[in-house]
Amino acid sequence: MARSSSAPHSPRRGSTRRLLGYLRPYRLRFSLGLLTTTLASLLDGVTLVILIPLLQQIFASAPPPGGGTKLEALVANVLSPLLAGVSPTAATVRLVLLLLVALVLKNALAYVSGQISVQIQESLVRDLRTQLFDHLLRLDLGFFERTRSGQISSRVMQDADASKGVVSAGLASFFQNLVVICTTLLVLTQISWRLTLIALAAAPVLLITIRALLKRLRRYSRARADEAGEMTASVAERLGAVKLVRAFGGEERESRRFREQASRYRQRTVRAQRLATLTAPLSELFGGLLLVLLIGVGATPAFSGGGALSPQALMVFLVAALKMMAPLKALTQFPNQMAVALGSAERVFEVLDLPLPEAEPPGLAEARFARAVVFDGVWFEYGRSGRASAAHPHWVLQDVSFALPRGSIVALVGPSGAGKSTIAELLIRFREPTRGRILMDDVPLDTLSRSSVRSLMGVVGQDAVLLHDTVHANIAYGRPGASREEVEEAARAANAHDFVAQLPMGYDTVVGERGARLSGGQRQRVAIARALLKDPPILVLDEATSALDPESERLVREAIDRLMQHRTVLVIAHRLSTIRHADLILVLEHGQMIEHGTHDSLLAQGGRYRDLYEGHRLERPVRRTGRPPIPSPEFTS
Repeated sequence: MARSSSAPHSPRRGSTRRLLGYLRPYRLRFSLGLLTTTLASLLDGVTLVILIPLLQQIFASAPPPGGGTKLEALVANVLSPLLAGVSPTAATVRLVLLLLVALVLKNALAYVSGQISVQIQESLVRDLRTQLFDHLLRLDLGFFERTRSGQISSRVMQDADASKGVVSAGLASFFQNLVVICTTLLVLTQISWRLTLIALAAAPVLLITIRALLKRLRRYSRARADEAGEMTASVAERLGAVKLVRAFGGEERESRRFREQASRYRQRTVRAQRLATLTAPLSELFGGLLLVLLIGVGATPAFSGGGALSPQALMVFLVAALKMMAPLKALTQFPNQMAVALGSAERVFEVLDLPLPEAEPPGLAEARFARAVVFDGVWFEYGRSGRASAAHPHWVLQDVSFALPRGSIVALVGPSGAGKSTIAELLIRFREPTRGRILMDDVPLDTLSRSSVRSLMGVVGQDAVLLHDTVHANIAYGRPGASREEVEEAARAANAHDFVAQLPMGYDTVVGERGARLSGGQRQRVAIARALLKDPPILVLDEATSALDPESERLVREAIDRLMQHRTVLVIAHRLSTIRHADLILVLEHGQMIEHGTHDSLLAQGGRYRDLYEGHRLERPVRRTGRPPIPSPEFTS
């Protein structure tokens, strides 16, 4: 129990410090905001002070014997040069003008302070959001495989935005209201310190009551943010698969499922808002009771230093006391705003605290490719889950060794789950071997910078990924500075120019999310044009013709043949016709390389490849081979 009660506090304190750390680049602007806030708050007190002589002039009341309160005596001395020797009407006009000037200056400074606060808030959100996005781009691929995209988007957008409450609560609200309260208290004490003590004595009662609500509010705010992320994920996922939903008659089922999610979000929001809004009526009730108390006590001579307060002094005291209620109420909202902001910030920092496998030490060598890439006894596991353990790990690849000489074509064949895509991802350094080495021209791949390794490679996948941008931008993604002529030349080589020219805006046509406005064959040809424009020496090809109609397949096949010319190619094959002329074919099963050779030699062996060839399928179900288990390697922490 002690652990559960104490554990949550440290992350919150850490989150607060981390959020405030994002203000460091804006400390000068922050200081200017504090200065303008202070001046505006002081002018707020000046307007209260001016009311005392103004009310005296309006009601033609004489100053009380002995000069009245200390504040009345001070104001009379300060303003005597302005009011000496003029008629009551002229004195009233001068005081009104002075009051208007103070009000204009106060509100002008408050506006400037508010604008500075907004700029700092949005700068903090921008910095937090861009750091989070940059971090996501470098996270392990496994994070994206186990995390819903909507949850990720929610943290980048909603949670990062909600985190700015720390700044709005700290600069625009907390400090400003604190200065207003201090200034008003100074005015109140100068009128009657006894009445001021009565007002202050009641304040802790409200603050203690409000504080009791914060723990539950923070918990509800975090739960609401989590549910919002789930809703965002569901909307993105289900609407992205709307054809699947309709094809299987799932509209009602999905609608009901989303309605349940929306109801849960509503319930959590209502709970959080119930606690957050409870502070307002409590503060209002507190203010009303306090006002009644102050009127009764202020009219009693015993509490005003032996004599009743003058009418104008009592009126200004009440105005000041009521004026202090608003900043006091806002001050009580500060913990609520912080709770909501910290709940969102914790979700952002959860992602930022994930380790970056792509982080590299400085000074790594640049990759050069002149001879060969070699896989030397490579083992790989994605991580232990379920029944996998150190004694019996779940190996995706087991002791795979082969060479990819410059200018050669090496094909990977085998059933789904055999490890073909993992080999490609290891070559591109999307993942790192658990054991063994990958060498490029006899240099270990992990001693070369990832960017230089990837600059030597082009990738064309079975599912062509296009961005919501123009055709030109998608083709030129690997070479952002490419000219229109270079883009068109690559498109012609990829058999894409003709259909692009017929699009509404040609190469400036936006292809839609994931290329939704193009057919499958068109997307593949744009992806091939992208690889052709980059002109890499090494090509990783996940055969892209298996789901196309015959005409589209012919055009894509011709484009792929051009793409493969004079390049080193690692091809993941789904059809035998694409690899008949490969220099080396590797047959994989259960992560092991069980056969290797050319097309003709493998057929002559009469093994697994021949079975696949005669069945005209490279992706048929795996059959257990009955091999003894391979001993697991030792691990060190």
